[in-house]
Amino acid sequence: MLTNHNDIKAWLDRMGIKNYTINNTGTVTVDGDVDISRKDLTKIPVQFRIVYGDFSCNWNRLKSLNGSPREVGGNFCCWNNRLKSLNGSPREVSGNFHCWNNRLTTLDGSPREVGGNFCCWNNRLKSLNGSPREVGGYFYCNNNRLKSLEGSPREVGGNFDCNNNNLKSLNGAPQEVGDSFYCKYNSFKTSPNCDAIINGELFWE
Repeated sequence: MLTNHNDIKAWLDRMGIKNYTINNTGTVTVDGDVDISRKDLTKIPVQFRIVYGDFSCNWNRLKSLNGSPREVGGNFCCWNNRLKSLNGSPREVSGNFHCWNNRLTTLDGSPREVGGNFCCWNNRLKSLNGSPREVGGYFYCNNNRLKSLEGSPREVGGNFDCNNNNLKSLNGAPQEVGDSFYCKYNSFKTSPNCDAIINGELFWE
């Protein structure tokens, strides 16, 4: 992790990041967006503190989210990397959180709350432990290896999509789903029981 003020400034300028402030602690606050996608990065070498806009680090070779902002005012996007966990990710994301197309086996390290959608599809998840407690928009965990929904968020404001996993029941599902619940292409033999309050429809076949 870079700690020298001049080294941090040089890296930020090289990445084309604007409207930044380097704090006395060496952390970085950005009044706008940060897009460091497609930079062939294997790590984020500076410690961001707050990014008031979107933060995107897609299409790199990241194995860790260390260096990510503590808070993001917009969307946080880290899809298409080599992440096996979300440790180091922001604690608060006001917009969407996209971590699909990685190698995640766990959601440990996820933000506590996500204001928009949470998308973790196309990973290697066997459990949803570590999920945010509340997701304001959709929650997509389809195309994983889930055998249980234990660890799901308590509340999902939009659709909940767990299609194409290895589920035999819906035990552990969210307490409330604001729209529809999708659970097609799993291992149900009959219509699954679901204790969640679903404000839309349940699609299982």
